[in-house]
Amino acid sequence: MRHLMHVGLIAAAMLALPTAALAQSASPVGTWKTIDDETGKPKALVRITEEGGVLTGKIEKLFRPVDQDQNPKCVKCSDARKDQPIIGMTILSGLKKEGNEYTGGQILDPSNGKTYKSKASLADNGSKLEVRGYVGAPMFGRTQTWQREQ
Repeated sequence: MRHLMHVGLIAAAMLALPTAALAQSASPVGTWKTIDDETGKPKALVRITEEGGVLTGKIEKLFRPVDQDQNPKCVKCSDARKDQPIIGMTILSGLKKEGNEYTGGQILDPSNGKTYKSKASLADNGSKLEVRGYVGAPMFGRTQTWQREQ
């Protein structure tokens, strides 16, 4: 009887492990590979952090052809980020959890210097992040699917 209880406790602990891992991946905090929605190719690694319930994303690495500048600046930005290095730049800010989504944020497209409203939601058990940038209403925008880096 004692042996059966011991086996039962071990089995219960093993069943709890995947649940804990799933709960941990249910947050967008971490590093994400951004995928260009037009070319399907990786563009950058973005690290998302959370402080006070608000998400922020900074570019950690760019995937660029060897013949291009490996440390480009945001020449088309019109705010304080103008002419600043894109690597290390905050491009995602202000996202707050609202139900199953993160809303109320802004996202910068360094290629054109424009800032858009944004929202995001996790997909595929937290392995993908659907990031939408838009003007006005969410229907007037585009979505990129980012992949979680392991």
